[in-house]
Parts: sequence; C-alpha cells; structure tokens
Amino acid sequence: MIDLSGLGVAMVTPFTADGNIDFTGLKNLTEHLIEGGVDVLVVQGTTGESPALTSDEKRKVLDYVLDVNQGRTKVAFGIGGNSTSMVVDQMKSFNADGVSAILSVSPYYNKPTQAGIVAHYQAIAEAAPAPIILYNVPGRTGSNMLADTTLALAEHENIAAMKEASGDLSQIEEIIEYKPSNFQVISGDDGLTLPMIALGAEGLISVVGNAYPAEFGKMVHTAMKGDLDIAKPIHFQFKRMIELLFVEGNPGGVKEVLKHLNICDHHMRLPLLPVSEKTKAALIAEANNIA
Repeated sequence: MIDLSGLGVAMVTPFTADGNIDFTGLKNLTEHLIEGGVDVLVVQGTTGESPALTSDEKRKVLDYVLDVNQGRTKVAFGIGGNSTSMVVDQMKSFNADGVSAILSVSPYYNKPTQAGIVAHYQAIAEAAPAPIILYNVPGRTGSNMLADTTLALAEHENIAAMKEASGDLSQIEEIIEYKPSNFQVISGDDGLTLPMIALGAEGLISVVGNAYPAEFGKMVHTAMKGDLDIAKPIHFQFKRMIELLFVEGNPGGVKEVLKHLNICDHHMRLPLLPVSEKTKAALIAEANNIA
C-alpha cells in the first residue's frame, strides 16, 4: 500500500475573471505547496470545486499539476459520485500514471444504507487503477459512514486509507483502534487534526494548507512525532483562521487568503461566490496576525 501520511492539501482550482482555469495561478499554487513541503497534492476534491468542472477540465488540471510536480511529491486525484456504475466506468478508463491514490467520496444525496456504501466502494475498488482513499464527510453527503462500515472496507487490498471528516471523535477512535495496521486514517478536518493524530491518525488532507503549507505541515509532522509542545502552539495559532475559512463555505475563504498572499485570485464558479467584504476583512486581518 502507498504511504499517504503527513500533510496532504486539497488543492483549490484557480479561475480567471471570465471563469476559465487559471493555469498561471495553478502553477503558482503547486510550486507553493511543493516548496512548503507538502506530502500529497490532492487534485479535484470538493475544495477544487470539482462539481463545477467538466471531465475534460478535471483531466487538464491533473495533467498540469503532474507536469509541474515532476514526481517531486505524491499526487492523489478525486473520482467519486452517487452512481456506482458511472464511477466504475471512470475508474476503468482513468490513466493513473503519476497518481498515487484516488480519493473517492461516499455516495451523496442518495443516502444509501451502510451495506450500500460497502457495496459501492467494493465495486469501485475492484475497478480502480490506484489505491482508494475513502472519504467520509456527512455534512456534504447527507450520510455517515459508521465505524463498522469503514473497518469492513479497510480489509480490501485496494483500499489504503480513510479521509475522516465526520467530526465524531468517538467514531474515529473506534476506527483507529480496530483498523488493520496497513490502513491509514487521515484527518479531513483542519481543526480536529491535532486530537486525531493524538488518537493515532497519520496525517491530514487540509484546506488551510493551501495557504500555509510549511506552517501546518510542521504541526502535522511534529504531532506525529509526539512533539506536542511544538504542535500545540501552531494548532492554537491557526484556530481563528480555520473558523473564518468556513464562515461562508469552502473554498471561498481560502481563495481569499491565497489572493492576499499573491498566489492566485479568488474567482469561483457558480453556484459558489467569493466571500463577503465583512468576511474578507476578517480573513485578511487574521492573515496579517499570522504573518
């Protein structure tokens, strides 16, 4: 199995003012993350506004990131949906050269049973050309993957990890306690990463890491080494920033910070909009505090 530990970043997709992909901004972001020491570049998760991109655009974004990366760090790519047969077809036709893993969200909107979630992931894992990262995010999907569901799927030879964003530490603790040794639990929640690592999680797929990869990477890596005296102050330093990033939804907040840092612009695709002037002012004030 591939090692997905450390800091992963769910990359935003930069856009120009007219709504096209901003490849200059994407290059800036990719270099910023690699230079910041990111362990995994996660392309086209929900932070990348994947529902608003065509299949062709998603592929172009991935190919561009792979070209800029030149093998310097691991790359994961998002392929998911609520039609199992459609996801299976995408897996079968996907060229995974240069891709270490595939992040696949639990089926959304349909609200399948736990048995349905297991069957869905087993089908796509059989078809996938790279190891699968399960992704549990009930706030987006409308259903929660229970610990028993995750543990059943963790036995599959082509399922490597879980991005856990349920916010339920009791559930997360159960998964970590009983999972196979080669299955990695990864935080999907910036604000809960430190306690999750204390419980035994092996890293993070981050939003705030888009803007602050070196700083947040230091928190993740020192926490994983047990150096909590170093990790805890960083956790508290970013507490307010993390809260502000999600006031008006993701990725509007982090795109505003990226604009402030001159990495890429803040443009988004409908139905998402840039954050309000009030939230923008608060984000920039907090970014200046961190700087």
